[in-house]
Amino acid sequence: MPAKILIIDDDSSLRRVLEYNLQQEGYEVQTAADGESGLRLFAEQAPAIVITDLKMPGMSGFQLLSAVKERSPATVVIVLTAFGAIDTAVEAMKLGAFDYLTKPFNREELKLTVRKGLQLQGLSEENRLLKEELSGRAAFQSMVGTSRAMEGVFSVVRKVADTEATVLITGESGTGKELVARAVHSGSSRRGAPFVAVNCAAIPRDLLESELFGHVKGAFTGAIRDKPGKFQLAEGGTVFLDEIGDLPLELQPKLLRVLQERVVEPVGGSAALKIDVRVVAATNANLERWIAEGKFREDLYYRLCVIPLELPPLRERTEDIPLLVRYFCGKFGAQQATFSKRALERLQGYGWPGNVRELENTVERLLIMREGDQIGEEELPDKITAAAVKPEGGVLRLPAGGYSLEQLEMEAVMEALARCDWNQTAAARFLRIPRHTLIYRMEKYTIVQPGRKS
Repeated sequence: MPAKILIIDDDSSLRRVLEYNLQQEGYEVQTAADGESGLRLFAEQAPAIVITDLKMPGMSGFQLLSAVKERSPATVVIVLTAFGAIDTAVEAMKLGAFDYLTKPFNREELKLTVRKGLQLQGLSEENRLLKEELSGRAAFQSMVGTSRAMEGVFSVVRKVADTEATVLITGESGTGKELVARAVHSGSSRRGAPFVAVNCAAIPRDLLESELFGHVKGAFTGAIRDKPGKFQLAEGGTVFLDEIGDLPLELQPKLLRVLQERVVEPVGGSAALKIDVRVVAATNANLERWIAEGKFREDLYYRLCVIPLELPPLRERTEDIPLLVRYFCGKFGAQQATFSKRALERLQGYGWPGNVRELENTVERLLIMREGDQIGEEELPDKITAAAVKPEGGVLRLPAGGYSLEQLEMEAVMEALARCDWNQTAAARFLRIPRHTLIYRMEKYTIVQPGRKS
């Protein structure tokens, strides 16, 4: 596709000469006789290069230059100036012009300047794309895994990151919910604005409203000045509400209003303040059960759960453990350290109730206490080596030729449902998983109660 060039000059004969010469070079050329019409054409056509005279009636070339650069900093602007007016041209370059042509100029000089301008714009575009690619990689740099479960998480994050949709991240403690929230933020157009994390369970109930929405001077004893809340501090960026299930019932309608109307009301204030933030929330609780028990508002749940994202526990993606171990070795400055094959097998055989956070702490402790660069099975904590050995009366008796883990999981779900007379709450309790996780597995494997239509 030929590059677009916009020529703005009140001299009609010069416009025609420029237009002809540039069209001969294969460029797509538009012309305008004054700054106002030129700016309208610029907005419509988005040219790669603008060539403008500096002295024109109405809007001057300087004003046009400033307006173009404000709208599109990457656009190349070449200014035309009279012979002897070098100072004027230099002033234009200080304002962002790429180069200047002194009248009269020849065709070769015009061609060379335009070509150089297009080369610069190409480099700027490459740089922009590279930055976008790098920021996309950075969004995932702390999320390690090649398992099918994690690829599903990565896929959802890529799709939803650069949208305004509210995301609800669920999963057991230690699965990396804040890392995923940061990845969503880093992959969005809000990445240059603040990411503000709030742990709703860690702030005392009587302070939480003020922490979230701010307060005005005199709102309560000790409020000696106005204080912005987390939502105001995150203006233009993302608020991450961790442990959202612990948000007190009396505050839930206020958060609902924030999500619906994009305003906050500081404690003690009389005016609602407009905000521009995206909300990502997380919980390890079963909010659907809490709704049934009256502990969480259903309308708030559906506002938060526009995009549900469930993180798998580490025991469901043990194939990622060697990668995670290598990542943590690098994180703790021990790139040369390795784990023996048997040690990795033991790590993969452990249940990891604390998930990735527990694995990280374990690796850090082993690196500190190690004798050499390779960590062997004998250096692992007793709970890991003990758990990795199946007792004689173990539940599993797998065939020698191997067996599908997915088939095993499906059979476990079906047996639990059958034992519990297809009561999903009881079956989830039997399998020691949240009910929404059981429902997800049933949908995944198309498990339907006999006699019922799917």
